[in-house]
Amino acid sequence: MSEMDYLIIGAGLSGSVIARHLAEKGKSVTVIDRRDHIGGNMYDYRDEHGILVQKYGPHTFHTNDKSLYEYMCRFEEWEPYRLTCGAEIDGEFTPTPFNYKTIDMLYSSHDAAELKSRIEKYFGGRKTATVVEVMESEDDMISGYGRLLFEKDYSLYTSKQWGISSEEVDVSVLKRVPLRFSYDEGYFDDTYQIMPKHSYTRFFENLLDHRNITVKLGVEALNHIRVSEDGESILIDGQKATVPVVYTGALDELFRADSGALPYRSLRFEWRHEDNTQSIQPYPVTAYPQRDGYTRITEYNKLPVQQTKGTTYAIEYPLQYVPGEKQEPYYPLLTERSQSAAAKYKRRADKIRDFYYCGRLADFKYYNMDQALERALDVAASII
Repeated sequence: MSEMDYLIIGAGLSGSVIARHLAEKGKSVTVIDRRDHIGGNMYDYRDEHGILVQKYGPHTFHTNDKSLYEYMCRFEEWEPYRLTCGAEIDGEFTPTPFNYKTIDMLYSSHDAAELKSRIEKYFGGRKTATVVEVMESEDDMISGYGRLLFEKDYSLYTSKQWGISSEEVDVSVLKRVPLRFSYDEGYFDDTYQIMPKHSYTRFFENLLDHRNITVKLGVEALNHIRVSEDGESILIDGQKATVPVVYTGALDELFRADSGALPYRSLRFEWRHEDNTQSIQPYPVTAYPQRDGYTRITEYNKLPVQQTKGTTYAIEYPLQYVPGEKQEPYYPLLTERSQSAAAKYKRRADKIRDFYYCGRLADFKYYNMDQALERALDVAASII
């Protein structure tokens, strides 16, 4: 500890951004991570077939905030990339977010025209609405459309992804992917939608490349740190920490889950490669709500577009995260009960001197990348 000004636990986006900010302020920072690589869940690499793949699932950066976009541009060259996604329903593919093409697929031409006309009148020219709003419409035909999508996609996907019924999941999850009232495609509408020219790993290499930053991989922080008995300090190998600590892991695990484990969802990836085709599905990321077991398939020669032989893709199987097993916690399971439990851990963490927590796991929030970046920059500024 005498060789550093700050200790940061986690070399993902949140930890790395905070480390860079502190380093540029002249502070000596040590970053540790239990994995054998930097970049957290954004880590990517070229597989044995020369295809750039993302080990922990698909990531694209999108934001409406120019300052966040410009921050990313400091550490890598980026190229425009508009993500298109789809879903297989009743054996046919449709874009997601669902749009008028979806209506044409699910209804007769007469009923499709009638439904689209009613939507235009009811929503007064709005471009999108959540499936919750559509299901709650006073127009029976419109609400029926919402319920149809809920039955064939949202409820099935949600149940598999989160391991509980859609009624138990926080409504914010159902609102993440709205419905489009047009034939427009594209998963996001943000002003800036980009992918790295080289790789996300290159971005992190540049981000952490500073004389004041030391990175140590393969170090399990929880084997070395814990909260003191009085709940006011961090102990490192039994000794009271003499430097501030920034923590980006699961907050309940820091407290040894002594008030109960917070629920996170994990993923198992089944990786496949085929030499005899360049495409197995029409969209780079495609959901399969009606299939057993898995939720979606990501085809990486389309994310970003790569001129390679064959295709490499990953099939995602959601599962419950179990601490201590060879899993990664990906998503906080947001319910009224879990958020109440997380708030209790946060109140305890707020009482620890010279201790900061940040990130999707520590904050127990379902951040997009730009939201995680903004939160990290805010925490970094508050530290200084």
